[in-house]
Amino acid sequence: MSPVPAGDTDSVFIKICGITSESDALLAVGLGADAVGFVFAPSPRQMAAGTVADIVKRLPHETVTVGVFRDEAPQRVVEIANRIGLDVVQLHGAETADQARFVAERVGCTIKAFPAGHRSIARFDDYGARFLLIDGASPGSGEPFDWRLAEGVADPSRLIVSGGLRADNVGAAIAHLQPWGVDVSSGVEASPGVKDPTKLRDFMNAARTAAVIAATRPDEPTAEHPAVGEPFDWQEG
Repeated sequence: MSPVPAGDTDSVFIKICGITSESDALLAVGLGADAVGFVFAPSPRQMAAGTVADIVKRLPHETVTVGVFRDEAPQRVVEIANRIGLDVVQLHGAETADQARFVAERVGCTIKAFPAGHRSIARFDDYGARFLLIDGASPGSGEPFDWRLAEGVADPSRLIVSGGLRADNVGAAIAHLQPWGVDVSSGVEASPGVKDPTKLRDFMNAARTAAVIAATRPDEPTAEHPAVGEPFDWQEG
């Protein structure tokens, strides 16, 4: 099982989600993705366990593999994840704290996702997950949310930001929140479930560059490094 890295102070963990083919998985990894995600919930990007197992076998050992489940029976989540050999389970539904802990105790690592502003975020520690993922109100829609809703909700070293990320806004999200990781799906697609090489490359470059800048950002805000809480150009209007 590939370990989930702790993350460098001058880098950001990048997960490419909604992978539907071996070629896209290898493309994402080849361009520098740390993790690839496979959706097992009803979605245009939904995958069968057997197909994912075949893809996982062909990925480099260091690639972190993530299974995304939504409101699935906890026992089935554990069975699928361990049979395939997934490194991480992402629970992206209305799972209870008890259900999430059941999964967390039986798989290598879990991510619990919540929509931005959800009341249960305050109880994140009750879910037993290693990472908190903040998403938009409609996962998979490609619609971004106000990053200010994710300010201070968790230790940044446990925070993953998703929801409408693209090459042209991921830098602002990283500058604003300095999260441990970012998660993208539709923002790097040519069509639902099909990744676009140029969008993938541009997203990787933007995220890596922003992480380096955020790690060296001065204490006092400047035009290049706005203070957290101040609006960015894309938030105005």
